[in-house]
Amino acid sequence: MKKPYVIAELGVNFYDTAQVEGITPLEAAKKYIDQAKWAGVDAVKFQSYKAGTIVSKNSPAYWDTTKEPTKTQYELFTKFDHFDQKNYEELCRYCKQVGVDFMSTPFDYASADYLENLVDIYKISSSDLSNLPFIRHIARKGKPVYLSVGASYLSEVEEALRILKEEHCPEIALLHCVLSYPTRNEDANLAVIQTLKRIFPDVMVGYSDHTLPDPQMTILSTAFLYGAQVIEKHFTLDKTLPGNDHYHAGDPEDFKKAIENFELICTVTGSGEKTVLECEQVPRREARRSLVLTRALKAGEIIRERDLMAKRPGTGISPKYADVVIGRAVKTDLPEDTILDWNMV
Repeated sequence: MKKPYVIAELGVNFYDTAQVEGITPLEAAKKYIDQAKWAGVDAVKFQSYKAGTIVSKNSPAYWDTTKEPTKTQYELFTKFDHFDQKNYEELCRYCKQVGVDFMSTPFDYASADYLENLVDIYKISSSDLSNLPFIRHIARKGKPVYLSVGASYLSEVEEALRILKEEHCPEIALLHCVLSYPTRNEDANLAVIQTLKRIFPDVMVGYSDHTLPDPQMTILSTAFLYGAQVIEKHFTLDKTLPGNDHYHAGDPEDFKKAIENFELICTVTGSGEKTVLECEQVPRREARRSLVLTRALKAGEIIRERDLMAKRPGTGISPKYADVVIGRAVKTDLPEDTILDWNMV
């Protein structure tokens, strides 16, 4: 069993940290990368967009406005669209220095194009699942594509997947996702991971999580046990910060716990082969039973059923051969509690 590929979705959370700590957004982004690396993730992911290309000015909010009071999508995205190609190039270089993969979800064609030289994997948001021309544009770049499939029907997933295959996408992952912030535990519907694996057996399946972090990160562990090969979750340095993606994000300790869980699950899963392990050899011998005499016997005396009892250790004749031993004569005088072996009968 292989540990899932873990993506820390930094998104735009670092902007809020920068404001609180009085540092630049670029400095905050690098701080996020450092902490994500410490937690053990495989990749960090940003979001590349400009407010004017992602949303009309009148698009209403679809998030919990008690946590993020901004009333329109355009107003929210305008706060966080300051990074351009040069910023992401610098962050990509920094990720390589730190030793973590760089990813960013493009939300427009210009972003998809300049990210081509920066990312090894394209991530497409659930919000663009039906944006088939955009999916085709990205697929034609010949790189792996991880596609979230939140708020969709299977027919829509099939349409998007067909395009990726038509363009000979070298690697595809469908990420189960619930497009609700935060996702209630009862809405997580993790069994969809198994559904996707059954219906689309020729692609990878993963999980993009929007639930509130639980103390033991059991939700992500369950997703892995259900077969998620890629796991993505929003990442923050402070879950108490106001904003759309902090309160349901995981912090470094949450991610570290989740990754430790994944590693433990891989360790205890093993190969699935039912055999006697090396660590079982001595216990197998000492804890199993042998045929033991319940009384002393003289040479030539016939062994009867009442003369035998199965006792530990298992170094003598196995109890399964009792019917073979009964009725045979012992070769020499044997004291009570003798562990029989085949040389004695």
